[in-house]
Amino acid sequence: MSSTPVTPAAPAAPGTPDVPRRPRTGPPRRPRRLGPGDRLFLTVAIGIPLAALLFFVWLPALASLGLSFTTWDGIDLADIHWIGLDNYQQIFTNYPPFWPAVRHNVIWLLFTALLPTPFGIFLAYQLDRKIRFTRVYQTAIFLPMVLSLAVVGFIWEIIYNPDTGLLNGLLSAAGSSHHIDWLGNADLNLWAVLVASGWRHTGYIMILYLAGLKGFDPALKEAAALDGANGRQTFLRVVFPAMKPVNIIILVVTVMESLRAFDIVYVLGGGVGSKPGMELLSLLITDNIIGESSHIGYGSALAVVLLLVSLAAIGTFLVQTFRKEDR
Repeated sequence: MSSTPVTPAAPAAPGTPDVPRRPRTGPPRRPRRLGPGDRLFLTVAIGIPLAALLFFVWLPALASLGLSFTTWDGIDLADIHWIGLDNYQQIFTNYPPFWPAVRHNVIWLLFTALLPTPFGIFLAYQLDRKIRFTRVYQTAIFLPMVLSLAVVGFIWEIIYNPDTGLLNGLLSAAGSSHHIDWLGNADLNLWAVLVASGWRHTGYIMILYLAGLKGFDPALKEAAALDGANGRQTFLRVVFPAMKPVNIIILVVTVMESLRAFDIVYVLGGGVGSKPGMELLSLLITDNIIGESSHIGYGSALAVVLLLVSLAAIGTFLVQTFRKEDR
């Protein structure tokens, strides 16, 4: 008995409608497994940053939390002695620089949130309008952000010099014979440092907000202009609400930058040892850990207080923000 060869079906003529294929009724396909090379890449790409985060961030944080309940000079591990909450009791009741440092950190936060941050947003909104030489302005305003805070501190130390500084030189040119010690006066030095920090922070906020504005739909501004809204109304009622994700990032950055301020105060304050009027929590931590006499437990307790304040400030805002979005 001979078998007849099967002839393959001819392709459909042009214009002939395709016959729909029958849906597959078998079990669903299993996802393709990753090969050894893909697994190695994911392990390296995720494992190394995670290990670095655990080793350089969470491990020191947990170690500080544990050491905050002890007394230790930082030399011999056998000298670590458990004292419970004594460090915290001393900080809150018998450590004179603590409450001025808390007050100065709050002033730093309010100053940064109310002046440099809104000014950076204003500059970003103006530069986004494609004015002439916008690239030059962006570079000039962002230039302090390229410099480290230590270099910024050295620059402003020259400006604030009581003998040859720029500010006192301008006062002399204006006819004033009184030279002001901007960094030595306890009533002025904190505000002098805040101006230097705000000079750098403004450029940072400007770049962040300008990057967000690049993804903003210009049709919304055109629609607002057709409805008769001016520039201020367009920004407050259209642009600013639509930039909510960027606003959250900017607020978190502002809080973190204010609470962890250290470098520029360390440079302008002359190193370890807080000057009167320039006390900050970060400087108190440094004074107790790497100062003339190391009090690791005491400094760790201060670090834990600063950590809790930071988490409380940022966490409260984020919880309120996401709770409103869920409603």
